[in-house]
Amino acid sequence: MDKNNLPEFSVLPEHIGIIMDGNGRWAKQRNLPRYKGHIEGAKTFRKIGEFAADIGIKCLTFYAFSTENWKRPQEEVNAIMELFREYLREADERSAENEEKGITLRFIGDKNGIPEDIANLMDHIEKISSDKSKVILNIAINYGGRHEIAQAVRAIAEKVKNGEMNVDDIDENAISEHLYTKGMPDPDLIIRPSGECRLSNFLTYQSAYSELWFSDVLWPDFKEEDLVAALREFERRNRRFGGV
Repeated sequence: MDKNNLPEFSVLPEHIGIIMDGNGRWAKQRNLPRYKGHIEGAKTFRKIGEFAADIGIKCLTFYAFSTENWKRPQEEVNAIMELFREYLREADERSAENEEKGITLRFIGDKNGIPEDIANLMDHIEKISSDKSKVILNIAINYGGRHEIAQAVRAIAEKVKNGEMNVDDIDENAISEHLYTKGMPDPDLIIRPSGECRLSNFLTYQSAYSELWFSDVLWPDFKEEDLVAALREFERRNRRFGGV
């Protein structure tokens, strides 16, 4: 899409979550190995991420690899990890460009179990990523919403045990402050392509009032026009948050 002729919206979500689903099915439809679908999906991730930033989305969270995805065939898991490794190396090389564009990269999820070199690259990218950003781009890897909540509960319990918090201090804000997304707005909109209509353990706590948008398009085929369609639908939604 022409960057000089970007669409305008009456209202935009501040934070969008995207479940990148359908890579394997995309490859299967073409009689290709599943990892080929992840290669195409990675291209779509870059394209959609840049487009969303261009039109003014302030925070994006992409669901890249869940805590359950380790159950997939080892060849597929290895291919996904290698793609992620390549992306991190590229992000390191493009750090100056990302800073110029105002893009801050963050990674949410449990780094335990991720190959050590990848975890080290994630730490490095976060350290060199500018805090003065227009866009926060989160990549959820080895992420599970229930696991995230359990970790938050354990951290709060430890603080209570050590006398750093009182039980009466535990409220919704206290829980939010112990999640991976601390300091970020909850997602206004969650998008899932590929025909599945569920969140699959994605931003479980944060999505309580998220608008949901589902599409039959497989993620490698997801285009800027599909994101625009989701945003047009978001414009039409009446978000009352339990009010009238």
